[in-house]
Amino acid sequence: MKTYMANETTVERKWFVVDAAGIKLGRLATEVATLLHGKHKPTFTPHVDCGDYVIVVNASKIELTGNKWDDKLYHTHSNYPSGLKTKTAKVMMAEKPTRMVELAIKGMLPKSKLGNQMYRKLFVYAGPEHHHSAQQPTVLEIKG
Repeated sequence: MKTYMANETTVERKWFVVDAAGIKLGRLATEVATLLHGKHKPTFTPHVDCGDYVIVVNASKIELTGNKWDDKLYHTHSNYPSGLKTKTAKVMMAEKPTRMVELAIKGMLPKSKLGNQMYRKLFVYAGPEHHHSAQQPTVLEIKG
């Protein structure tokens, strides 16, 4: 018996739509990262991008528990002295509502070229509309 190894030509990709309204950020990120990585498939191969495409809508309506809207901090640095900028989750949501979801999901993917390839299959929208109806995506329910 031989071990099955997937490659780029044998991978079948599907499209999924996830509605993020009322779902906790961490629960959403783990489910979406699993889909992007391809770990939900029986043909999963660690060194090949086996994952599916994921569209996240209503990213501006996610939930955070506790005091995270005020306590959770996002840092960026310009690589110049004293170039550190810090924003709270509330400010981040007001400025770029999709960025919190993107960062949470990207942090759960591999930190390599393969992880970057997986991240490119993610599409996040702040509202309920998306531009991928031609791909006929399947609606995926996440409890959270």
